[in-house]
Amino acid sequence: MPTILALALAAMAALAPDSGRAAPAGGLLEQVRHRGAVICGVAPSLAGFSIPDRQGRWTGFDVDLCRAVAAAIFDDPEKVKFIPLLSKDRFTALQTGEVDLLSRTSTWSMARDAALGLNFTGINFYGGEGFMVRARLGLTSALQLAGSSVCTEQGTTTELNVADFFRSHGLKYEIVTFKGSEETVDAYASGRCDAYAYDRAGLAIQRMKLAAPQEHVILPETISKEPLGPAVRHGDDQWFDLVKWTLFAMVDAEELGVGQGNVDSMRASEQPDVRRLLGLEGHFGEALGLDRDWAYRIVRHVGNYGESFERNLGRDSPLKIERGQNALWTKGGLQYAPPIR
Repeated sequence: MPTILALALAAMAALAPDSGRAAPAGGLLEQVRHRGAVICGVAPSLAGFSIPDRQGRWTGFDVDLCRAVAAAIFDDPEKVKFIPLLSKDRFTALQTGEVDLLSRTSTWSMARDAALGLNFTGINFYGGEGFMVRARLGLTSALQLAGSSVCTEQGTTTELNVADFFRSHGLKYEIVTFKGSEETVDAYASGRCDAYAYDRAGLAIQRMKLAAPQEHVILPETISKEPLGPAVRHGDDQWFDLVKWTLFAMVDAEELGVGQGNVDSMRASEQPDVRRLLGLEGHFGEALGLDRDWAYRIVRHVGNYGESFERNLGRDSPLKIERGQNALWTKGGLQYAPPIR
């Protein structure tokens, strides 16, 4: 039986442009360069994370990570092909090579990491799941949901977390699952279920889509920990390192005070950490198969972690999500990246 890696490489070859030349042998980075674009799997339509505008251009927090990878490789954040994937299809698409990278609000768990042939490259969003209900029900706690029907999306950790919550509290419930997030929120809005279970940040986003958002409340309990992050296939350490250090470079850049607005002037900095980040000292890009200014390209084209968060999810977005756990470790949060040295 062919291995996952063999299937992935075969799929990558099939996606290569027909230029009269065979796709180059070697790792996925060579395949991507030959093709001329990164193929990135994203959520079909989740405001703040990944959504196409009226012209079909994708924007969002998860989209920025894909564009940062393209910037590091090509010095061009537009060299990305986005593939919208339902939750139930996302890991298969990555395993079989339909996408090079999955950047799609996916929770890092042991089963996914060890049994599905995937490598999570880091945590770009710390979340946790909860419940939304109609305000008229007068509920103040998820512990009051005994006997309720709960809508959620197929192929997500939410199904398991909901089951664990009700089981641990000895409560009966009915789970109602749907293929995609749009179908799920529509089912909840139509009264198909009493509660809607999702990541709490996602609930805040989906509530904005409802006809009368003020008529729905998010209950206070966070019933799980959801470390969300990008994932790649097992078997290609160079590609794994490249995607991982793309995320780390964005976090390090924020900590060092390097952003889109000052990245060029910061090239005159005498601070050793800044000089290594921007490729002025050392040859750290070589280990990734990239040029020495790979991280400079990321910040110049996409920005640092904080800029991406605030633009898509935080204070500069309609969502106004607080940084919370996603603040830098120096500011009371959990975001922390290894140093470039």
